[in-house]
Amino acid sequence: MKSALLFVYGTLLNHNNEFAVYLKEHSHFYANGKVRGKLYDIGEYPGAILDKSDEYIYGVILQIDDPEVVFSEIDNYEGYGDEQPEPNEFIRVSADVETASEIVPCYTYVYNLPIDSLEKIEGGRYVK
Repeated sequence: MKSALLFVYGTLLNHNNEFAVYLKEHSHFYANGKVRGKLYDIGEYPGAILDKSDEYIYGVILQIDDPEVVFSEIDNYEGYGDEQPEPNEFIRVSADVETASEIVPCYTYVYNLPIDSLEKIEGGRYVK
């Protein structure tokens, strides 16, 4: 994997988060983006559920410098992978993310547990 795009929408945009800082040091801004789906408040962070609705989740697309190394770190942060508790709270998937000028395939982390008791974040933007 030479390079990869990652769509981030939550705590990985927070400059006070050590993993966001790590990501910033190992990636480059590609574009602002949005993906069809809904955002839920899980407490300390949001969770995205992708769907075909007319609602969007807004975030940033980053071009990852060394995907194998970086995804290993971010997977751990997101609780994704074989060594994490099952079922994983988040899973990394590929999604078509819209920018102002194109649609690009990006990896993103989506919530993998039931959303029944969670509050939806209206407007699709996570701000804390």
